[in-house]
Amino acid sequence: MTNEILVFALVGILIGFSKGGLGGPVPVALTVPILALFIDPQVAVVLVLPLLIFADGFALYFYWKQWDRHCIGLMLIPGLAGVVLGAFVLKDIDALTLNRVIGGLTLLALIFKIASDRLAALAYRPRKWHGYFAGLASGFGSTLANVGAPPFTAYLLLQPQMTPRRFIGTTTLFFAVINLTKAPGFFLLGLFDVERLLSIAWVFALIPPAVMVARYLIDRINQQVFEWMMMIPLFVLSVHLLLSNVPANG
Repeated sequence: MTNEILVFALVGILIGFSKGGLGGPVPVALTVPILALFIDPQVAVVLVLPLLIFADGFALYFYWKQWDRHCIGLMLIPGLAGVVLGAFVLKDIDALTLNRVIGGLTLLALIFKIASDRLAALAYRPRKWHGYFAGLASGFGSTLANVGAPPFTAYLLLQPQMTPRRFIGTTTLFFAVINLTKAPGFFLLGLFDVERLLSIAWVFALIPPAVMVARYLIDRINQQVFEWMMMIPLFVLSVHLLLSNVPANG
């Protein structure tokens, strides 16, 4: 029980760091794989969602109206379709398979993160269907394992004149809407365990100070070093979930 409390505390801090701008999507990508070591992976995905929605409010405050309307217009509706598809898959998938899906998607996200710096150098001609596909894949991946960032990020990085602040603002709005949309779907499909959620209500209190710490540290620590500190355990957890034959108890 003590281990589970410490893990949930870590999850709250990681979410706060990510929404405060420290480490981008990498800290959030760690949350479900960590929890899946201790509880049923389906429960892990659902329990993290209210924490993300709460933290999204802080991110929206910092980057309000700094998004790219064109990219949002292309990607949001397909993203919502991806949420619906992902919710039905999450409802019916067994714990062991979901563990492996989470491990595989997280590993792909990690590989993308390492290679992402080279995307800007590619000769690329934007097409509308690229945005539709990226939105769909992002909504689906986010719903299944909170790893919807790779296709979304890839599409944004390839856009001309995408400034860092516009990039963060667009990412913030897209995933705030996606996360909010997951909630009614999860509820209607009977995935929410209200009693379990109330038992971790204390985690919400950890998110605001974690956001503030992240905002303080952004210009004071090496972001690349911090990201690698997150990516090394992310790789280990991904491989473990892919190879493990025993699902967590939950």
